[in-house]
Amino acid sequence: MNTSKKYIPLLLGLAIAAGVFIGGKLNFTDTSDRLFTTNSKKDKLNRLIDYIDLEYVDDVNTDSIVDVTVNGILDNLDPHSTYISKDQLQQVSENMSGKFVGIGISFYTYKDTVAVIRTIEGGPSERAGILPGDRIIMANNDTIFGREWKNEDIIAKLKGDKNSRVNLKVYRKQTDEFLDFNLKRDDVPIKSIDAAYMLTPSLGYIKVNRFAESTYIEFKEALSRLQKLGATQLALDLRDNFGGFLGVAEKMADEFLEEGKLILFTKNKSGNTDHVYATKRGSFEKGDVFVIINESSASASEVIAGALQDNDKGTIVGRRSYGKGLVQREMALGDGSAVRLTVSRYYTPTGRSIQRPYTNGDNQSYYHDYYKRLSTGELSNQQTIDLPDSLKFTTPKGKVVYGGGGIIPDVFVPLQNTYNNETLNYISRRGYVSNFVFEALDEDRFTYNDILEGDFIDHFIVSDTLVQSFENYINQIERTQFNFAVYHSQMKDMIKAEMARQLYGDDAYYQITGQTDNMINEVIFLSSGNSN
Repeated sequence: MNTSKKYIPLLLGLAIAAGVFIGGKLNFTDTSDRLFTTNSKKDKLNRLIDYIDLEYVDDVNTDSIVDVTVNGILDNLDPHSTYISKDQLQQVSENMSGKFVGIGISFYTYKDTVAVIRTIEGGPSERAGILPGDRIIMANNDTIFGREWKNEDIIAKLKGDKNSRVNLKVYRKQTDEFLDFNLKRDDVPIKSIDAAYMLTPSLGYIKVNRFAESTYIEFKEALSRLQKLGATQLALDLRDNFGGFLGVAEKMADEFLEEGKLILFTKNKSGNTDHVYATKRGSFEKGDVFVIINESSASASEVIAGALQDNDKGTIVGRRSYGKGLVQREMALGDGSAVRLTVSRYYTPTGRSIQRPYTNGDNQSYYHDYYKRLSTGELSNQQTIDLPDSLKFTTPKGKVVYGGGGIIPDVFVPLQNTYNNETLNYISRRGYVSNFVFEALDEDRFTYNDILEGDFIDHFIVSDTLVQSFENYINQIERTQFNFAVYHSQMKDMIKAEMARQLYGDDAYYQITGQTDNMINEVIFLSSGNSN
């Protein structure tokens, strides 16, 4: 679908620019006086801002001019050096800390009212007894329904300082009653682990969506639980994972590598290198590992894939990764904003740089690389990738690997039926599936109260009538007529998976989507001792 194509590079670019970084903390040995001594270049910018502030004929918001100036400077550097405004920094920091302060609900505005899709596990709303389907109509005696209330206004009303309280009035449709809840705002976890379950009696599966401060602890807990269930093999799914903190990726790679194995090394502007080696603390050094990647696996995801591939540990499955081998450090700018500046490059154990080519100041071409891969046929045929001998490296066991633009998998899995995927992805990104399922469940939630999660996953069948209702729902919103004939079975799967998510949680969702996932099925095939 043409409508969807324009979203892919935009979303990818925004996510990479705002959320992909391999970070540390500012740790210069120079004093601030030495770092920021006055010079003519800085004087020039300062003087221009002063002239505009004091002499320009109209009132001008010089803060916005400074923001434009900073962005303009960074636009002439590499694509991953980015500016984070004061308004954006809190949200970015929360996302990478793995938690935020709030009441812990996922909601959408249904007929001008805040409707709870589900409560977040471990959050205040779950502990208080708020249920999916509840409508929040008042917060601290203020009504929060009606067309004038936007999502950001609702979020601002429900979030607040830690340990502060908010009084909610809730309408529960299931029992036709109004309820009062007094909640104490608290830390709400932002999960890095989307799912962790057993694919086969010996093969565990963990899907990681980011590398935040809390990710390693979450990963260790998930891995330990799967090992207790009998996992001697692991599928580590890093698809669409744009990265995060370097230290977290190093710790996770250490779980699979024997003591003394090189994980990566970095090189800065001065040519100084820093090598990171595995320790003896790894808990999965003897197990078989399958790392699943795609064209949106970037940064810290590539650190893990590259470390394991170069050490002849496990099997990389999927499609060539994004290709980000630059290291950023976040630096405060003194007014609540910050800049993430590229300070070094990282290299895999064999010495590969997997950073794909870029031209300073030409970020648009860089972020439209997806189109290039699509047009060359790479997403359906790995043989179309240009692999010059100058980028060839060899692992200790003699396997040939390549640098110069991402991690090339050991086992390639093509993108199936691109047109269908883009159409279905568009429908999903717009929130149509989630909203439709909420309304469908809301008609009679008691129907599902006695269905166990396992029974739902294994035996529940989405009716053709429900699929037809979904198609009518989309056509009414889009004011057009999609031809859904070729998508009928996929839509059944999408609806069932989303129903499982809203009824039971993310694990159930991924267990259903995994049944028709080509990459997961390939890993199951490989784990059984087969090979292509």
